[in-house]
Amino acid sequence: QVQLVESGGGLVQAGGSLRLSCAASGRTFSIYGVGWFRQAPGKEREFVATIRWGGYSTDYADSVKGRFTISRNSAANTVYLQMNSLRPEDTAVYYCAAARWVVSKLENEYGYWGRGTQVTVSS
Repeated sequence: QVQLVESGGGLVQAGGSLRLSCAASGRTFSIYGVGWFRQAPGKEREFVATIRWGGYSTDYADSVKGRFTISRNSAANTVYLQMNSLRPEDTAVYYCAAARWVVSKLENEYGYWGRGTQVTVSS
């Protein structure tokens, strides 16, 4: 089993920045890919960014390219999501997810999920 805990959410004004953290524990050696997803009120959960656990390959949703950066600290078993130039439409609960075999934009490829952290961007 893998446990994931997100932190770093909060309230920020438009144009501001936040850095989310996803701390992994348990059988972290089984992780291949880690993704960030988000769910806004009344909307379906959507892909944000992903990174290969053992490498540097990354991918982003078009809506966050150039503003968000995903990175990892292997020694700390932590993945980060640096969010700059935040917009009100970025308001959502942000979830971290881990997959054993793939790096994917599809949430059904991920078997482990955190409980999420709220990000609210005011205009």
